[in-house]
Amino acid sequence: MESYTVAVTVAEKKLEKMELPLKKPVGTEVLIKVDSVALCTLEQRVYSGVMKYWPFAGGHEFSGIVVEVGPDVKSVKVDDKVAARALTQCGNCHYCRSGMENLCVSGFQASTHEGLNGPGGLAEYVIFEEQAVYKMSDDVDLGHAALVEPLACCVHSIGQAKIELANDVVVMGAGIMGIFHTQLAKLKGARVIVTELNPDRLEVARKVGADVLIDSGKTDPVEKIKELTDGRGADVVICTVPSAAAAAEAIAMAGKRARVVLYTSFHPKNPSPTIPLDLNHVHYSEVEITGSVNPKVVDFYTASRLLSHKLLDPSAVITEEVPFSNLEYAFERALDPASYRIMVKL
Repeated sequence: MESYTVAVTVAEKKLEKMELPLKKPVGTEVLIKVDSVALCTLEQRVYSGVMKYWPFAGGHEFSGIVVEVGPDVKSVKVDDKVAARALTQCGNCHYCRSGMENLCVSGFQASTHEGLNGPGGLAEYVIFEEQAVYKMSDDVDLGHAALVEPLACCVHSIGQAKIELANDVVVMGAGIMGIFHTQLAKLKGARVIVTELNPDRLEVARKVGADVLIDSGKTDPVEKIKELTDGRGADVVICTVPSAAAAAEAIAMAGKRARVVLYTSFHPKNPSPTIPLDLNHVHYSEVEITGSVNPKVVDFYTASRLLSHKLLDPSAVITEEVPFSNLEYAFERALDPASYRIMVKL
């Protein structure tokens, strides 16, 4: 039987490449030859030892080409370019059955390769059920297609924000998620104001279309937002910075009927960080505060269409492409705070 290679994190900063038998797809299964894998925070945390999910077959942001399909597959065919929703839900809990599958009680679990935990995209081949596979356009860049999943997370957040035409939208942070939020908010017809400490990242935000840049290390962002909006405050604030202080600023700069989206998680989780809250500001200004976690199926589909139709260009967040043969270097580059996404090419 033919075999294939899968990369596995077996201990802190220790990778092994394992050979597994390549199975044929059956029923509604799709066999994908992986082309591109982006190293997300999940893979970085397992590699660095912050999360000890070993042995772990990472790679949930990936794309590839269909090489074989099971006899019951109808939506994709051999040679199609595809992305796959590698972190799936149980489908059976209260939240999944209520249309809130992003809040599944089982969390986002995956076990793609026999005997290994993890989504498994960091491999030469993967098999997924048809329902998790999304056809991309024939002319899409497969490196871009690998970013459907993180873009889908931001699509969900943008939906939570309920952006309207000509809204003043503040995006706090210009990491990869801040950049995607900036691009999506521009597509919604908003004036986008980005706050960020790092001048290099502010420059990236400018290149992708941010209307106003605020260096929050030099300027009080709350006061500046009030100044830019004639004292009203922002219509929407999206906080992508994992800082309790930033979350407090997000609420403080919100205007009347504003929507504040806490996109990021905050550490430590136990005990969770807390902030003082001006209850009268929330009450009298009717400020909506919400979180945003994980994409729903519709968000993933929307993200796949945005990239397929070239309505959003993700090239600004691809820092470097690294061959699969140089995986250790790729992970070390991914851990560099100056990097956005490191793309592994197979």
